[in-house]
Amino acid sequence: MKAMKKYLLIILMVSLITNVLLAQNARKSRFIKPVNFQKRVTHVISEKNRYYYSLNDEKASVINVQGPGKLRVLTRGRFVPDQKDHIKYRVIYTMNGGEKQKYIISNVERSTKVTYMKGSLGVPGELVDFEIPLERGYNTIELYIQNNEIPVAARYQFIPTKMKKQEWVAFSPNAPVEPIKLISRESKVTYYRFSESKPLFVDINGPTELRVLTRIENHYNMKGRIQYRIQISENNKVENTFQLSSRRSEVAYYEDDKELVPGKACEFVIKVPEGRHRYKISPLDKNFNTVLGRILLPKKDVNLVE
Repeated sequence: MKAMKKYLLIILMVSLITNVLLAQNARKSRFIKPVNFQKRVTHVISEKNRYYYSLNDEKASVINVQGPGKLRVLTRGRFVPDQKDHIKYRVIYTMNGGEKQKYIISNVERSTKVTYMKGSLGVPGELVDFEIPLERGYNTIELYIQNNEIPVAARYQFIPTKMKKQEWVAFSPNAPVEPIKLISRESKVTYYRFSESKPLFVDINGPTELRVLTRIENHYNMKGRIQYRIQISENNKVENTFQLSSRRSEVAYYEDDKELVPGKACEFVIKVPEGRHRYKISPLDKNFNTVLGRILLPKKDVNLVE
C-alpha cells in the first residue's frame, strides 16, 4: 500500500512539473505580425478567429524579432473552385539579407476543420509549418511565395530559446578607427565611430562568430524610435543586412561629449566560416551621419585572431 502511494505521488509530481514547464513555454512564445505587408486573412478554427497574412511573390512579408529562438512559420494554401485534390506551393525566405532559402510544400489536402470567415474565398488547406532558427540579437526575415502558384497565407510564432553561456572579449577593428568612450552603468566602455565613408574593417580567422553592438548617435533634438540598417560585406559582396531599431539610451552617456546622446545598443551576430576573412561594416542610411560600434569575440576563439 505504501509503495502504491509513493508511486502515485511520483506520478503527480511529474505531472505538475510537466504542466509548469508547458505553461512557461506557452508564456514565452508569442505570435508576430509582419511589419509591412499585412493583408490579413481570417481563418475560423474551433469557432475562434485566427489571423494569417497573405504571402506575395513580389512584396516581402517582413518579420523583425530578437533571438535567440525559432520562428515557426504556419502556412495554409487556399483551395479555390475547381481546384485539384492536392495543392503545392513554395515559400522563399531570406535571413538578414543572406541567400534565399526555399521550403517546398506538396500534397496538401483540404482542411475539414478550418474555414474562412468569408466563405467565398474557398476552402483552407491543411496546416503545414516549418521552423527557421534565429541567432541572438536582431533578426530580419523576409518571406515570399514563389510565382503566386496559389493563394497562401502564413502565421508567425516566435519561440525563444535559452541563450548559451559564453565568455566574450572586446575585439578591435582594423586601424585607423576613432575610439569613443561611453559611460554605462558606472563602467567605461570603448566603442568605435564609423560611417558610410569611414566603415569598420575586421580581419578574423574562422570558424567563429562576432557579436556586434551598435548605437546610433542622437542629437538632443531627436525623439522617438530610430530605424537604421547596417550592412556586412566581404570582397564587395553583401553578406548580411541588419535592420535595427533603437531609442535614446537612458543609462549610457559620452565621457567627453555633451552634445550627443547614444542610442540603446542593438546587437547582431556575424557567423564566420572557416578560413581568413575581412569584413566591412557600414551603415546604409544617408540621413544618419555616424554610428558607434563595439565588437566582441568568444574568449575561447582569441587564438584565431592572429
